[in-house]
Amino acid sequence: MQPPNFLEWQFYHNSVQAWLVAGIVFVVIGATLFIARTLLARRLARVAARTSTTADDALVDLLRRTRYFFILAAAVAGAALFLDLPRRAIAVGHVLGTIALILQFAIWGNGLITFWFQNYAERKADSDVASRTTIAAFSFVARAILWTMLLLVTLNRLGIDVTALITGLGVGGIAVALAVQNVLGDVFAALAIVLDKPFVVGDAISVDTLTGTVENVGLKTTRIRSVNGEQLIFSNTDLLKSRIRNFKRMQERRVVLTIGVSYDTPPDTVARIPAMLREAVEAQDQVRFDRSHFMSYGESSLVFETAYFVLTGDYLTFANTNQAVNLAVLRRFSAERIDFAFPTRTIVVRGGAPGVVPAPA
Repeated sequence: MQPPNFLEWQFYHNSVQAWLVAGIVFVVIGATLFIARTLLARRLARVAARTSTTADDALVDLLRRTRYFFILAAAVAGAALFLDLPRRAIAVGHVLGTIALILQFAIWGNGLITFWFQNYAERKADSDVASRTTIAAFSFVARAILWTMLLLVTLNRLGIDVTALITGLGVGGIAVALAVQNVLGDVFAALAIVLDKPFVVGDAISVDTLTGTVENVGLKTTRIRSVNGEQLIFSNTDLLKSRIRNFKRMQERRVVLTIGVSYDTPPDTVARIPAMLREAVEAQDQVRFDRSHFMSYGESSLVFETAYFVLTGDYLTFANTNQAVNLAVLRRFSAERIDFAFPTRTIVVRGGAPGVVPAPA
């Protein structure tokens, strides 16, 4: 009589041999995934530290966000392939596996969103500090959309009909969008400002006839401190529809200097005036001379026009340079005895006709 083979003993509809094989598969898959997650994350972290790209940093972050319940679920799913399990057990395993997979995808997606927005905020930290609030708000919206979509996928995978729910959400979303369309317009305009960067906090801008410095870019409004001191508040939609001039991004400023001299000025002196104006301009620092001409005969003066560029967008440097040029012209004209013209009018009074005697008063 042969001794009983314990490997053939049945336990919960499967032999001991099948359970051993399933256990070995469970250990191999779990250990492999755990070691791969740990070692690969460490190796990629060392590589990412030596590169300037963000793709490898994102991959390291995703590996570190791989949860142990996902590894456990993968190991259990692999082991279950070698077992003959009842339908109820398979159904329960399917539900738990789906939940584990969706949760892991949610964690990965949330990690990608967080990583991207944080990386973007850090790159813009020095140039646009106040946009962090807007970036955080859009990060929250992106995560909410992600979790909503994954929830619907989970319900559908679990056999729940989500058609009616999606239809309800669609109708409700349309109703909400129509009710708050102005607010949504401002929110998308804020997104355009944050991403396209027509201006950032600290920039001096002009909107139509109003000028000031940007203080804050919010989800609905942008606040600007005017040159007179009051705070100007624009809705983001109206702001993007306006003509915006960004003075902070000026690389140089063009100056047109118009001077009128007296008609009594000798022609030879008039011919030398453009050269005098050019010398006054070129004597200054950070200046590029453009032109200087005797342009026209005015009503009471000979008009000269000089154009030059101040090679910086800084307004104080521009004002100081303009002042220096004006003083240099004033001193040169004084030394050359050239008179500036001022509005004059000559009235000619003619006598009465011969033989006409004014009537007595």
